[in-house]
Amino acid sequence: MSEEEDIKPVKVLDCIGLYCPIPIFNTTQEMETIESGQVLEMVTDDPAAVQDIPRWAKRAGHQFLKLFKEGEHYHFLIRKK
Repeated sequence: MSEEEDIKPVKVLDCIGLYCPIPIFNTTQEMETIESGQVLEMVTDDPAAVQDIPRWAKRAGHQFLKLFKEGEHYHFLIRKK
């Protein structure tokens, strides 16, 4: 099993139907509720998030782990700093 398959988010944040800047705002708030080292999965259908979330994670000091798409939904995995 690869390290990537070991990623288990402690929470999933549903931002489907919300558009910039709401997914970033909600993700910022949700990251405050988890412990350092834990992973949050954020799901959205906002295509702008593909660029926005990785940039936000870097700026905030978090580790952007992965982006994948299922249907019309983008899934982001972010590890809290």
